[in-house]
Amino acid sequence: MRQATTTLCVETKGIGLYEFTHEVAGWVQSSGITEGLLTLFIRHTSASLAVQENADPDVRKDLADAFDRMAPMTRGLYRHSAEGPDDMPAHIKAALSDVSLSIPVLNRQPVFGTWQGVYVFEHRTSAQERHVVCHLAGA
Repeated sequence: MRQATTTLCVETKGIGLYEFTHEVAGWVQSSGITEGLLTLFIRHTSASLAVQENADPDVRKDLADAFDRMAPMTRGLYRHSAEGPDDMPAHIKAALSDVSLSIPVLNRQPVFGTWQGVYVFEHRTSAQERHVVCHLAGA
């Protein structure tokens, strides 16, 4: 068994889903590992990861809107407000979604469905630099 690791940086511009499928696929291809399991882990508590449709951008907008309804930025609703009105809702959204993903790798490519892509789901309103640790184990 072989292993490879790297950290990818994804720059966001506020709330929304930011695709980085091509960066992940390029790194997997360069790793030289043909078959295995890829784990992605985001090193933040106010953003998350998602495998989501990458064909219709309305899907991503609707998903972000749905999360906003579940954890609104309503002043006085949360005790934690030291980092701004978007911080506690961002923590809630991250807790309701995934901070890690497991993706099979076959033929030196992550296995996604036809319309699937991998995204950083940014839950803060301001631009951020998000770090995703990638670990690939296989042969």
